[in-house]
Amino acid sequence: MHKNTLIASVALALCCIASSSYAADKPLKAIGITVGSLGNPYFVTIAKGAEAKAKQINPDAKITAVSSDYDMNKQFTQIDNFISAHVDMILINAVDPKSIEPAVKKAKAAGIVVVAVDVAAAGADATVQTNNVQAGEFACDFLAKKINGKGNVVIENGPQVSAVIDRVKGCKSVFAKNPGIKVLSDDQDAKGSREGGMNAMQGYLTRFPKLDGVFAINDPQAIGTDLAAKQLHRNNIVITSVDGASDIETALKTDTQVQASVSQDPWSMAQQAVSVGYDLMNGKNPGSTMILMPSTLVTRENVGAYKGWSSPR
Repeated sequence: MHKNTLIASVALALCCIASSSYAADKPLKAIGITVGSLGNPYFVTIAKGAEAKAKQINPDAKITAVSSDYDMNKQFTQIDNFISAHVDMILINAVDPKSIEPAVKKAKAAGIVVVAVDVAAAGADATVQTNNVQAGEFACDFLAKKINGKGNVVIENGPQVSAVIDRVKGCKSVFAKNPGIKVLSDDQDAKGSREGGMNAMQGYLTRFPKLDGVFAINDPQAIGTDLAAKQLHRNNIVITSVDGASDIETALKTDTQVQASVSQDPWSMAQQAVSVGYDLMNGKNPGSTMILMPSTLVTRENVGAYKGWSSPR
């Protein structure tokens, strides 16, 4: 074979291989997202982060984000709707990490990639979440030190999703190392909301004449907790939480009893979830199916340097 002909043949072959490889990539046409509550800025940011990444992959990709409102039956119906709409990928913030499995299996049987975001979901192809045990440890270690390792505290619980369970687990492990700390309550569901935090705190303050600290499982609850303390004129209570949302930045800079929040990054988490999901769609398995993102402690002392979530501000 003539040298030029050989070069041309090799070039053509390489071109064909590249074209067939590109053609093998499945296009990302639609994503369905079901989260706890779109009334919470954290979940809004997850939806926006996922949309931004999907639009990078395909500007015409359709994104549908809905609130489960922590209702399992509602989430089942939402997943059924995503299956009927023939989405390519579902990002799921599961109401219950175990009970969601039949819906996950149904979606996967329909050829849809399922990625759990923020909390685990049995049967999901991959999970992207904050290291929530670490987040609970950070928040409660700060609280324990603030009250010098002794006093009455409350763990203001929330919806029993894996993220909340892990945060409480991390918190309890820290308090267990401080024999001078007495946990007065750890099982009340404050609904993950500002109103829920306010209602729960009103109850605590009515029941407990002396309360030194509260660990709220997320920022909206912490804001509500602080409001209740203000209304009932109760002071000297150290409040910590998890999320690092913009509302908590304001709280840390103003006259509140909120002293710290452990930051997550929902924007980055959602972008990572879409990237992993798109790779899975195209037969590329992640190095690990459980991706834990680190958290950082934000306090009154360092909030000025805190950059916030990586989403556009």
